[in-house]
Amino acid sequence: MSVETIARRYSTALADAVIAGGDAANVKNELEGWARLFADSDDLRAVFGNPSINHDSKVKVLDGLIAKTKPSKTTANFLKVLLQNGRLTEIVEINDRFGQVLEERSGVVSAEIISAREVSESEKGEFERNLTKLTGKQVKVNYKIDQDLIGGAVTRIGSTVYDGSVKTKLETLREQLVNG
Repeated sequence: MSVETIARRYSTALADAVIAGGDAANVKNELEGWARLFADSDDLRAVFGNPSINHDSKVKVLDGLIAKTKPSKTTANFLKVLLQNGRLTEIVEINDRFGQVLEERSGVVSAEIISAREVSESEKGEFERNLTKLTGKQVKVNYKIDQDLIGGAVTRIGSTVYDGSVKTKLETLREQLVNG
């Protein structure tokens, strides 16, 4: 099973629980902290990802971390479920997806626009208006620069990609000329 599928399943289940309990913001903040902890610690990833370390030892390590950080009951239980199912090492991906799920459920969708140059404020406004019209939701846009694109932009909304880059258009034209 892919990490993306795992992240989607666990984050959706957690979102269902925290939205019903009204604790979404707190759990989101706590989970972000745990994700940073794992992202920054090679040792933690090594311990929890090592199949030769027995489960009871991993439980003791996690219980010690929980005792020190004192997360909410929901977050602590979620971490224990991840450990029980051998998924604690995917917490960074689960956290990323969890944020997306919460945004989607609140009517916000995330988009990424990659362009060859810095996008002006007026262009950003135009992009955001068009994406809002396209999705029917409020759009939170993250802008990136990739000078390899030559010109144009690539827009990602979830798993959908709209590629209007000059680089892709040139590659398509080249393939058409070669393949006749």
